Amino acid sequence: MDTIGWNDFLKVELRVGRVVRATAFPEAKKPAYILHVDFGPELGIRKSSAQITTLYTTDELIGRLVVAVVNFPPKQIGPLMSECLVTGFPDEGGNVVLCVPDRDVPLGSRLF
Repeated sequence: MDTIGWNDFLKVELRVGRVVRATAFPEAKKPAYILHVDFGPELGIRKSSAQITTLYTTDELIGRLVVAVVNFPPKQIGPLMSECLVTGFPDEGGNVVLCVPDRDVPLGSRLF
Protein backbone atom coordinates (compact mmCIF):
# COMPACT_ATOMS: atom_id res chain seq x y z
CA MET A 1 0.00 0.00 0.00
CA ASP A 2 1.30 3.45 -0.91
CA THR A 3 1.31 6.02 1.87
CA ILE A 4 0.31 9.65 1.40
CA GLY A 5 1.07 12.77 3.38
CA TRP A 6 -1.46 14.71 5.44
CA ASN A 7 -1.51 17.49 2.82
CA ASP A 8 -2.47 14.93 0.16
CA PHE A 9 -5.46 13.84 2.25
CA LEU A 10 -6.51 17.46 2.77
CA LYS A 11 -6.78 17.91 -1.00
CA VAL A 12 -9.69 15.44 -1.19
CA GLU A 13 -12.98 17.12 -0.23
CA LEU A 14 -15.23 14.39 1.16
CA ARG A 15 -18.54 16.00 2.11
CA VAL A 16 -21.89 14.76 3.35
CA GLY A 17 -25.00 15.41 1.29
CA ARG A 18 -28.63 14.31 1.17
CA VAL A 19 -30.12 12.60 -1.87
CA VAL A 20 -33.07 14.76 -2.96
CA ARG A 21 -33.79 13.02 -6.26
CA ALA A 22 -32.90 9.62 -7.74
CA THR A 23 -33.85 8.42 -11.21
CA ALA A 24 -32.95 5.55 -13.52
CA PHE A 25 -30.04 6.19 -15.89
CA PRO A 26 -30.91 3.98 -18.88
CA GLU A 27 -28.12 5.47 -21.04
CA ALA A 28 -25.40 4.22 -18.67
CA LYS A 29 -23.24 1.29 -19.84
CA LYS A 30 -23.81 -0.52 -16.52
CA PRO A 31 -27.05 -0.25 -14.50
CA ALA A 32 -26.98 3.06 -12.61
CA TYR A 33 -29.03 5.86 -11.13
CA ILE A 34 -28.68 9.60 -11.49
CA LEU A 35 -28.52 11.07 -8.00
CA HIS A 36 -29.16 14.73 -7.16
CA VAL A 37 -27.38 15.36 -3.87
CA ASP A 38 -27.86 18.47 -1.72
CA PHE A 39 -24.61 19.54 -0.05
CA GLY A 40 -26.09 22.59 1.66
CA PRO A 41 -25.97 26.30 0.84
CA GLU A 42 -22.22 26.51 0.15
CA LEU A 43 -22.09 23.76 -2.51
CA GLY A 44 -25.74 23.33 -3.52
CA ILE A 45 -27.15 20.36 -5.41
CA ARG A 46 -24.79 18.24 -7.50
CA LYS A 47 -25.48 15.31 -9.82
CA SER A 48 -23.75 11.96 -9.84
CA SER A 49 -24.05 8.62 -11.60
CA ALA A 50 -24.10 5.75 -9.12
CA GLN A 51 -23.95 2.02 -9.91
CA ILE A 52 -25.99 1.03 -6.86
CA THR A 53 -29.09 -0.47 -8.50
CA THR A 54 -28.63 -3.96 -7.01
CA LEU A 55 -28.94 -2.95 -3.35
CA TYR A 56 -31.01 0.27 -3.51
CA THR A 57 -34.22 1.49 -5.14
CA THR A 58 -34.73 5.10 -6.18
CA ASP A 59 -37.46 5.50 -3.57
CA GLU A 60 -35.29 4.36 -0.65
CA LEU A 61 -32.43 6.64 -1.71
CA ILE A 62 -34.50 9.82 -1.29
CA GLY A 63 -33.57 11.49 1.99
CA ARG A 64 -30.46 9.36 2.59
CA LEU A 65 -27.20 10.93 3.65
CA VAL A 66 -24.20 10.01 1.47
CA VAL A 67 -20.51 10.84 1.44
CA ALA A 68 -19.07 12.15 -1.82
CA VAL A 69 -15.90 13.65 -3.26
CA VAL A 70 -16.94 17.13 -4.40
CA ASN A 71 -13.69 18.53 -5.79
CA PHE A 72 -13.08 16.26 -8.78
CA PRO A 73 -13.56 18.07 -12.09
CA PRO A 74 -16.95 17.39 -13.74
CA LYS A 75 -16.96 14.18 -15.79
CA GLN A 76 -19.15 13.43 -18.79
CA ILE A 77 -20.90 10.06 -18.39
CA GLY A 78 -23.08 9.59 -21.46
CA PRO A 79 -25.56 12.47 -21.45
CA LEU A 80 -24.87 13.27 -17.77
CA MET A 81 -22.24 15.69 -16.49
CA SER A 82 -21.31 14.10 -13.15
CA GLU A 83 -20.38 16.73 -10.55
CA CYS A 84 -19.37 14.55 -7.60
CA LEU A 85 -18.39 10.98 -6.76
CA VAL A 86 -20.66 9.22 -4.27
CA THR A 87 -18.59 6.75 -2.23
CA GLY A 88 -19.21 3.17 -1.22
CA PHE A 89 -17.65 -0.19 -0.44
CA PRO A 90 -18.06 -3.50 -2.30
CA ASP A 91 -19.86 -6.31 -0.50
CA GLU A 92 -18.86 -9.97 -0.99
CA GLY A 93 -20.65 -10.01 -4.35
CA GLY A 94 -19.08 -6.78 -5.60
CA ASN A 95 -22.27 -4.74 -5.11
CA VAL A 96 -21.76 -1.17 -3.89
CA VAL A 97 -22.81 -0.44 -0.30
CA LEU A 98 -23.02 3.32 0.28
CA CYS A 99 -20.61 5.01 2.67
CA VAL A 100 -22.86 6.95 5.05
CA PRO A 101 -22.62 8.70 8.43
CA ASP A 102 -24.43 6.83 11.20
CA ARG A 103 -26.03 10.03 12.56
CA ASP A 104 -27.39 13.25 11.08
CA VAL A 105 -24.76 15.90 10.43
CA PRO A 106 -25.08 19.29 8.72
CA LEU A 107 -25.16 19.09 4.93
CA GLY A 108 -21.81 19.97 3.40
CA SER A 109 -19.83 18.85 6.48
CA ARG A 110 -16.33 17.76 5.54
CA LEU A 111 -14.92 14.38 6.52
CA PHE A 112 -11.81 14.57 8.68
